[in-house]
Amino acid sequence: MKIRNANIQDLSAIHGVYSVAKRFMREHGNPTQWDSNYPSDELLLSDIDRNSLFVIESDDAIHAVFALLPGPDPTYSYIEGKWLSESDYYVIHRVASDNTLHGVLPLVLSFAFNFTNSIRIDTHSDNTVMQHLLIKNGFTYCGTIYLLDGNPRMAYQKDIFI
Repeated sequence: MKIRNANIQDLSAIHGVYSVAKRFMREHGNPTQWDSNYPSDELLLSDIDRNSLFVIESDDAIHAVFALLPGPDPTYSYIEGKWLSESDYYVIHRVASDNTLHGVLPLVLSFAFNFTNSIRIDTHSDNTVMQHLLIKNGFTYCGTIYLLDGNPRMAYQKDIFI
């Protein structure tokens, strides 16, 4: 398995991964977190331009995708709750898998902690699968944040200290 920066030629495969992930979310009680237009090509291309979109591939096929962005994230400036720390952090967004690889989140985290000692992530209240995975991987629930459109999300943080 290999993690690398996504490129424009990957867009079709990335859309395929997101399609599988959306179906999985709907089948597991999370019908509204990502609508049919999310993530948009505009958002994905912006992430690619900023070198913030990554794919996980194996046997020359893309099986997972995620965005890793340096903070501060504007939607994390206000939290109903309390962050673990106010240190510099990175944010993981839009983690998705085609369900052929297991252990995608630990791979993403291992990669992300090469850049930072603090990671923040959020998820929809209906996304119980992701909530479980975050707790299983050492994240702490910190409270509620609000997206730019006002929708609430459950916010988590994990800090490592070397």
